[in-house]
Amino acid sequence: MTPTVTETDGGIVVTGTGYRLEVHGEQPRAVLRDAEGTVWTELSLLAGLDLVGGRDESYDLAPARVVERTDRAVELVVESTSSLWERKVVSVRCTEGEVEVWAAVSGRRTDTGATPRLAEVTMLGGRAVLPNGAGGTFRSAIRFASLFSPTPTEPVHVVRPSTAGSSLGVVGDAEPGRLHGIFSPPPLCWALGDRLAEDATDVPAGRWWGLSVRAAVDELTMTAVRYAPLDGGFLLRLDYEGHTVIGDGFRTPALVLRPAATPWQALADYRDDLVAHGLAPSPPAPGPDWWGEPIFCGWGAQCARIAALRVEPAGAADGLIGAATAATAAHLARQDVYDEFLAILDKGGLDPGTIVIDDRWQAAYGTGDVDLDHWPDLRGWIAERHAEGRKVLLWWKAWDPQGLPVEECVTDPLGRPVAVDVANPAYRDRLRRIVAGLLGPDGLDADGFKVDFTQRSPSGESLRGAEGPWGIAALHTLLATMSEAAKAAKPDALMVTHTPHPSFGDVCDMVRLNDVLERDNAGDPVHVVEQLRFRFGVADSSLPGHLVDTDQWPMPDRASWRAYVEAQATLGPLAVPALYYLESIDGSGEELTGDDLGLVASSWAAYRAARRPA
Repeated sequence: MTPTVTETDGGIVVTGTGYRLEVHGEQPRAVLRDAEGTVWTELSLLAGLDLVGGRDESYDLAPARVVERTDRAVELVVESTSSLWERKVVSVRCTEGEVEVWAAVSGRRTDTGATPRLAEVTMLGGRAVLPNGAGGTFRSAIRFASLFSPTPTEPVHVVRPSTAGSSLGVVGDAEPGRLHGIFSPPPLCWALGDRLAEDATDVPAGRWWGLSVRAAVDELTMTAVRYAPLDGGFLLRLDYEGHTVIGDGFRTPALVLRPAATPWQALADYRDDLVAHGLAPSPPAPGPDWWGEPIFCGWGAQCARIAALRVEPAGAADGLIGAATAATAAHLARQDVYDEFLAILDKGGLDPGTIVIDDRWQAAYGTGDVDLDHWPDLRGWIAERHAEGRKVLLWWKAWDPQGLPVEECVTDPLGRPVAVDVANPAYRDRLRRIVAGLLGPDGLDADGFKVDFTQRSPSGESLRGAEGPWGIAALHTLLATMSEAAKAAKPDALMVTHTPHPSFGDVCDMVRLNDVLERDNAGDPVHVVEQLRFRFGVADSSLPGHLVDTDQWPMPDRASWRAYVEAQATLGPLAVPALYYLESIDGSGEELTGDDLGLVASSWAAYRAARRPA
């Protein structure tokens, strides 16, 4: 169906399947209604493209006008000039089922001779002086009740009020307001809802709209896309941080609005949209059988041993485990300790197909050199696992520059390395050699990687490195370099990452659900199984056909851990069960019994039975 267009003195009305867009005749605004006539938002048709050292402010805005009509779409534009650009155009393209918005600029108003570097982009709003004299920052109207965010956060709040902000990107940690890097990057897609949630993981019924970012992955040079609400209005902020050079012109990623029955459909539609536009790979063919075998990861067992020693200092941060436990646990990534773990697995009748050697087997994170004091014969140990019919993955800390020459690093203003520099060909060559040595038959002969800390992507306008990709695009370059080298060294190598963005499907074989979080906005505990189901839903909707490492750390107590073990086997054949605990639970200190390990054995048996062809 072709959207219909009606032009009147009051403006332009475009009607598609499931929506009606009423564009104001004089002001840069458009009311978006659903099929029932309910207003969801009044879109601001402004945008801002700030440069380092220069803020963009629009003026001399022309009324919206139709520039193209075809049998498939209608395109409108709002043109303006600004303090930075000779010409700026915000385009709105309406097809049968969606509304697409983007901005483009050309012609710098003042050429200072400095390389033009993009600092921040605002969309669906920005700074302007309107024809009626109103000035300042303008935003789109919030007429929806709630916002579904596809990335786990602390506090846990899957569907939050529409007045709460949300950040999707590749920067985060455990500091306040930054624990949104559990998925990095998540799908760049929110869902706008007409009902509030009842609790932290509730996804209510009702009507929904998807709001997503459409662009090629190498154009995603921002570190984050943020939904920024204020006083009944919102706009989106794209953080480029001065590391994207603008030539004669620049076009922003497109924002796409479309109705959806549920947030899960919004994510699936987003993924299908990227595939249809050639911006994400199609679902993968089934991988080797061993990829789907249950996983034992030593990290939880390492933490539990340290927690049992009560090494936490007085006043340690409240949480499932403290920083001292995590830091000290890394010292238990040792050959003798992992031999003890294997003996416990054998005694408990557990036969994981894959063993993950976690943080940290390396002498230095950046070099991949083995710590020979901890692993005197890692190659021989891996060979023994192969003889048992098992595979071995190595935990890899993304971005860490430890041990690398400063010339191959992103540096701060004092010249100190803060991250590896994937824009530097010398580092990428080094990374290829490291991967070949770790997976190749003449090296350790390991079977793949569990890649962690992708949320530690370099971030900061003051940082310096080689010219090249930044933000989300830089992370894709890093993982593509690793993945290509891994497959060259061992064609069935497995790449496990916590990057459920659809465009990362070509550098990720298995999506890891990552660390379990703890509390909601009221400070009450959020059950671990509810978090598991939400995260699996995001991964399964965004990367259908990909295996999912269901993770299992940290756990608050034995009862929660048992519930998590049972739930892992109920999510389907793509949800690979992972075991982190063998002796005790780090969060509570409770010891595990033979009955507990028997529960794992029966859960794995049910999972394996479900994977077998009928």
